[in-house]
Amino acid sequence: MPTAAIDDPCADEPKPLLEAANRLMDRLPGYRVEIIDGMLTVTPLRDGPHADALTTVMLPLLAAGLSNGDTEVEVLQGIGLWLPSGPEDYVIPDLAIVDADFDDHLIENNCYDPACFRLVLEVTSENRRTDLRHKVTAYAQAKIPVYVIVDRKHGRVHVLTEPLPAGYDRHEVYAPGQQAPLPGSIGAEVSLDVDEIVRAGSPKR
Repeated sequence: MPTAAIDDPCADEPKPLLEAANRLMDRLPGYRVEIIDGMLTVTPLRDGPHADALTTVMLPLLAAGLSNGDTEVEVLQGIGLWLPSGPEDYVIPDLAIVDADFDDHLIENNCYDPACFRLVLEVTSENRRTDLRHKVTAYAQAKIPVYVIVDRKHGRVHVLTEPLPAGYDRHEVYAPGQQAPLPGSIGAEVSLDVDEIVRAGSPKR
């Protein structure tokens, strides 16, 4: 996938929100701090079922041969994505599939050019509204080809493709008992078992 660095005319200007975000991360280990459309957001430490759902998603991706060292892509957790929506905007998706040469596309603050991202995935927790609304727009504006949301509250998996300036043109929703197919553009033909993912993300007691 072709990549291009983001032209940031404000690169040498002070960035108070970014500085505040980094201070918060130092003070709140394990919390996720992001800046979306100029708004600083803080997500508390995720619970065990959140991590279990994320692992359940990763297994078929790895089984398909992604991220094995010989492919064009890597499957990564918690990698920063620099957004084009503002001079300090960035997000940290739960999981991403990126071009294998992503290290060549570092922008700022340990965040990478969105052009090297093929898929981002969020597993909802307390930030459910952010994942289902604000990040839909943010990821679409960044031209991320595939955005997957594991909605734990309603037991659904959303697959959004074909980004537009205000959102995604295609939005498929899959329920338990269905397979959620992912586009081959991620680097392999993979389908997610919605029942397994929803079960993994449900409270254990």
